[in-house]
Amino acid sequence: MKADEIRALGADEIRTRLEEAREGYFKLRFQLSTGQLKDTARLQRARREVARLATLLKEREVAAAAEGRQA
Repeated sequence: MKADEIRALGADEIRTRLEEAREGYFKLRFQLSTGQLKDTARLQRARREVARLATLLKEREVAAAAEGRQA
């Protein structure tokens, strides 16, 4: 999912997807450690997805805090 697509989502939806992405990344790491993961590139994609979601969620939190101080 691209950053523009994530920005179109609501904060609750981003949180939900972040939880799902973190869970998916955990499962991939577990598969790697047990020798079941064949496509190791999925780890990098999953890690980047988690980072992208977390970054955009943090951007929203910072923007909301900045608006609160200005009001």
